[in-house]
Amino acid sequence: MKKFAIAAAVAGAALIATSGAQAQSRDQIRIVGSSTVFPFSTAVAEEFGRSSSFKTPIVESTGSGGGLKLFCSGIGTNHPDITNASRRIKKSEVELCAQNGVTGIVEVKIGYDGIVLAADKSAPDMQLTLRDLYLALAAKVPAPGTEGGAGNMIDNPNKTWADVNPELPNRPIIVLGPPPTSGTRDAFNELAIEVGCETFSGMKALAKSDKNLHKVLCRGLREDSAFVEAGENDNLIVQKLQANHEAVGVFGFSFLDQNADAIKAFPVAAEGGEPMEPTFEAISDGSYPISRSLYFYVKKAHIDVVPGIREYLAEFTSDKAWGDFGYLADRGLIPLGEEERVKFHDDATKLNNLSLD
Repeated sequence: MKKFAIAAAVAGAALIATSGAQAQSRDQIRIVGSSTVFPFSTAVAEEFGRSSSFKTPIVESTGSGGGLKLFCSGIGTNHPDITNASRRIKKSEVELCAQNGVTGIVEVKIGYDGIVLAADKSAPDMQLTLRDLYLALAAKVPAPGTEGGAGNMIDNPNKTWADVNPELPNRPIIVLGPPPTSGTRDAFNELAIEVGCETFSGMKALAKSDKNLHKVLCRGLREDSAFVEAGENDNLIVQKLQANHEAVGVFGFSFLDQNADAIKAFPVAAEGGEPMEPTFEAISDGSYPISRSLYFYVKKAHIDVVPGIREYLAEFTSDKAWGDFGYLADRGLIPLGEEERVKFHDDATKLNNLSLD
């Protein structure tokens, strides 16, 4: 296996080296991927450009799914070197990479993030449960008086938050969120909508009898005006909340942290739990129910061919960047614990291969 990995890396380097004049023009690291990781990656890129002899890397916000698709499309200077992701790479994406010759991948987990539901500061306060979120945003919900199940589902009829829960405001459900290519959307569907769905006993049972149908019914979001895909740019969602005081936005904690003067987050409760504010501490210790891990992935075949990749990894995994008091924490990143930081720093330094085991 080790010989194969070495051979793949050598072959990848040879492919890049023989790509002609274009290879000579690639003297900057190219990074794509998650809009949530984008501000952290940009901060590291800017510091790296200032403090090293290498050019500042180019960082593009394409969404996690879009970034992984670009990353896995091949080896060579037409393809990115690193992709950011607000969820872990999927087995199907690793297989796509392998089909296109991308067989050496380094995984670096950089920290944690919470997915927040926020609105303009003038909006009335709400305390939401994961069940509320499911009933507000799912494409199909259990018919009244039932616990769901394959034969008891109807198109979502709820128009206002009060329709979902009489304790919530009588205001229209208007939620601005990310598109399907976003890791934030994947994580929100899995951690909020699906978990809320399973508060109904019939839907929980469906997971055992028909996993595929369960996934469709428990993760599918409505496509009417109640849920509006607002693109990959989370800053744009924040701006739209200030323009529409009835709207609620779905995005990463760092954007809440950076715009706390203009918007506020709603506390969220898991089933049977207390409503939790999306704070640094609550996300770090896992008590905030919609929390997830953030990553980036590195193409080993491009290392030592595109200048500066090793050094960029060293900067990102330095204590001054991702440590408890590093400059990324100042920008809203929830740092890893010390044990995980040591592990992923070691993976980045030694260029250990990704393992999904």
